[in-house]
Amino acid sequence: MSKKYKTAISPTREEDYSQWYQQVIKASDMAENSDVRGCMVIKPWGYSIWENIQKNLDQMFKEIGCKNAYFPLFIPKSFFEKEAEHVDGFAKECAVVTHTKLEDDGQGSLNVAGELTEPLIVRPTSETIIGASFSRWISSYRDLPLMINQWANVVRWELRTRLFLRTTEFLWQEGHTVHSEEQEAIKLTTIMLNIYAKFAEDYLALPVIKGEKTVSERFPGALRTYCIEAMMQDKKALQSGTSHFLGQNFSKSSNIKFQNKEGCEEYAWTTSWGVSTRLIGALIMAHSDDDGLVLPPRIAPNHVVIIPIFRNEEDEIKVKTFIEDFLPQLNNTSYHGDKLRIEYDDREISGGEKNWQWIKKGVPIRLEIGPRDVANQSVFMARRDKAHRDKDSISRNEFLNNVVSFLDDIQFNIFNRALKFRESNTFLLDDYNEFYDFFTPNNIDKPMIHGGFAYSHWCGDIKCEEEIKNRLKVTIRCIPLNSKYEEGKCIFCSSNSTKRVYFAKNY
Repeated sequence: MSKKYKTAISPTREEDYSQWYQQVIKASDMAENSDVRGCMVIKPWGYSIWENIQKNLDQMFKEIGCKNAYFPLFIPKSFFEKEAEHVDGFAKECAVVTHTKLEDDGQGSLNVAGELTEPLIVRPTSETIIGASFSRWISSYRDLPLMINQWANVVRWELRTRLFLRTTEFLWQEGHTVHSEEQEAIKLTTIMLNIYAKFAEDYLALPVIKGEKTVSERFPGALRTYCIEAMMQDKKALQSGTSHFLGQNFSKSSNIKFQNKEGCEEYAWTTSWGVSTRLIGALIMAHSDDDGLVLPPRIAPNHVVIIPIFRNEEDEIKVKTFIEDFLPQLNNTSYHGDKLRIEYDDREISGGEKNWQWIKKGVPIRLEIGPRDVANQSVFMARRDKAHRDKDSISRNEFLNNVVSFLDDIQFNIFNRALKFRESNTFLLDDYNEFYDFFTPNNIDKPMIHGGFAYSHWCGDIKCEEEIKNRLKVTIRCIPLNSKYEEGKCIFCSSNSTKRVYFAKNY
């Protein structure tokens, strides 16, 4: 029997996945709950990850001609009322400002005063307020396409919150585009979906399924909603990005018109698309282990941390001299167009404590350098994609020559581990009893591993979709874009079906 090692995170994933998730965030010092109910404070380590997400996505947006702007946090209530479906979709989540000031009552208390003539909605999404600007900016087909993105915060009044995954206030980007042709708008919707999928897989090492949402799961007011779905380590799905074809719904409600080439006035075609700090939650739940955070190198705040190890002043001088000579060469190394991000941890705490702190923070490569390493002109390397006990002594020059290859290999391994996990927990199910057992953990009569993605036939009837959701708390995550015509029977009602969809429990 192999020796069982004590883990840094308690409880473990198997013992209590939800609590494990919270403890990983705490141990990595990424975020904490705010004094404002349902809101979070994103601490420097967590915010650095968000900055890397911003930087890389922003570049991808700009490469297709998108420009950044900023729009008001407050939206007049009347703007929301112009698009009925949009109102219905967000009404229960809206925070509303009704007064403008506080007044001292003279007895040490403050009273709300200055009632607004029209209430203001605190931005849950910006289609309506951005549409108002677009209606002023656009007059001719020559003004199109218009492609605008904003990095902002939004507020949605959530009943049950969880750091990064679902908070009352969160950070995101929302893109909005306007087009003269329907097909051009549909094409842009697909382009943005592909950008999200590429970013998720190339940077976050997160394998995703691209698909279209069912009618009941669409963004309020959209004609079509496309998404990327990822599997977490508890086998639940996490929607990690969405792109919406809005048709002319918001153009008509916001009066976004243009004069076409023939001189006739017509309504424009619009899209919107976005991702949020939920991506950080996806990173945690898809890759981390029972020792803490595991970060893909291409998104990590630091690629390499150097930890000096010594016991006396003489060794300290040798080790620090070695590192100070080693660092400039490492600093000159480029990694995917950026400088290698290096942390030299010379704090006056023990090497073992430092080591565990960086393990829990998920830094891809840790280098321990002590007197023996100095004598051998070597470094002691540990990779975060491997068990913390797996360390290799390699020559200093070998590390310098291969550090980029090591990081690429870590990125590749993390992605493939997540992909293998998803594939091994995705099943073709065609029998409702098996489908029921698959999503019912308390049923131990069948040996099938419980939970994951069920790739099953669906007839397209919203009633079947709702019944499955009500009975099992399972939703259709998406109709995959690469699905092929296949005759079969609906998993619920046995009516004829021509396509399979992904069913899963979700966040």
